[in-house]
Amino acid sequence: HVQLVESGGGSVQAGGFLRLSCVASGYTDSRYSMGWFRQAPGKGREGVATIDSDGVAAYADSVTGRFTISQDAAKKMVNLQMNNLKPEDTGTYYCAAVGHILQCGATLVQNNFKHWGQGTQVTVS
Repeated sequence: HVQLVESGGGSVQAGGFLRLSCVASGYTDSRYSMGWFRQAPGKGREGVATIDSDGVAAYADSVTGRFTISQDAAKKMVNLQMNNLKPEDTGTYYCAAVGHILQCGATLVQNNFKHWGQGTQVTVS
C-alpha cells in the first residue's frame, strides 16, 4: 500500500518562500515519477512540477524560474523549493506518484498519476 505524506505548507507574504516535502512509503518501484499538483479555490487541479527516477524534471510555465523540484531517490522523497511566491500560488498542494517514467508532455497531467497525498495548504498574501 503506497502512502504519500506531505509537509511544509504554510502562510507567507508575497515574495517569500516555502519548501514542501513528500515522502512515499510502501513504494517498491525503482522507476517512478513524482511531483506536485495544486488546486486553487474554485479552480481545477494543475501540474506544478514533477521529477522522475532518472532525474528529469518538468515545470509549469507559471513557476519556471521560481520553483525547484529535487529528490532523494533512496528515501523516495521529493522536495519543492518555492521562491518569490505570488498570491496566485495560493492553493492546496498535492504530492503525486506513479510507478513508471512518464513521457515528455505527460508529466504534468494528473490523470497519469496513481497515488496521491492528502494535500498541504499554501497561502500567499
